[in-house]
Amino acid sequence: MIPGNWLQLLTCFILCLIVSHVALVSNSVSADEPALAAVKVLVAYHSLSGNTERMAEAVGEGAKSLPGTTVVLKRVGQVTADDLFSSDAIVIGSPVYWSNMSGEVKTFFDNWQFKFGVFPEFKMKNKIGAAFATGGQVSSGKEVTMLTILAAMLGNQMIVVSGGGAFGASATTEGDSPGVDKKELADAQALGRRVAEVAAMLRSPPAN
Repeated sequence: MIPGNWLQLLTCFILCLIVSHVALVSNSVSADEPALAAVKVLVAYHSLSGNTERMAEAVGEGAKSLPGTTVVLKRVGQVTADDLFSSDAIVIGSPVYWSNMSGEVKTFFDNWQFKFGVFPEFKMKNKIGAAFATGGQVSSGKEVTMLTILAAMLGNQMIVVSGGGAFGASATTEGDSPGVDKKELADAQALGRRVAEVAAMLRSPPAN
């Protein structure tokens, strides 16, 4: 028989060994997989029917799935200069109007200079940018819309990324595909996640 006091001491000793082992394993994992920096992602969009808004919400959900990510979700007309400049990444969504971005989204880009004064200092330089779009038909101009959004970002010396599709995430909302389906929402989430990951990698200090 082990006396009660010795049994308590032995139990405490074993527990200390277990805790020390767990701590060593945790430190080893942290050393092998450095934590990504926390980032802020702005998701700005224009939506009348609600379809682009649903995609915007999914993009935000995808971005927030990366721990430490802060997401600001706003319509383009509500975005402030502080929203723009304090964000590490900007994802912009538009419905397709006449095979291009909507007038509201184009005005938003124009406001980058005329309202927020991004030039000549290129205040958006090296921020991560991405695009998503919704259109009624399969060949309604969604890719053109995303490319024009990305072109505006490239003109501001941003770093553009894709995800959920070749140029970004998109949804077809009329005909045989009414509304936004689960696959399209999943693509939007994938875009948001990738944007957050790339922005975090860009902010993270280089490994020794």
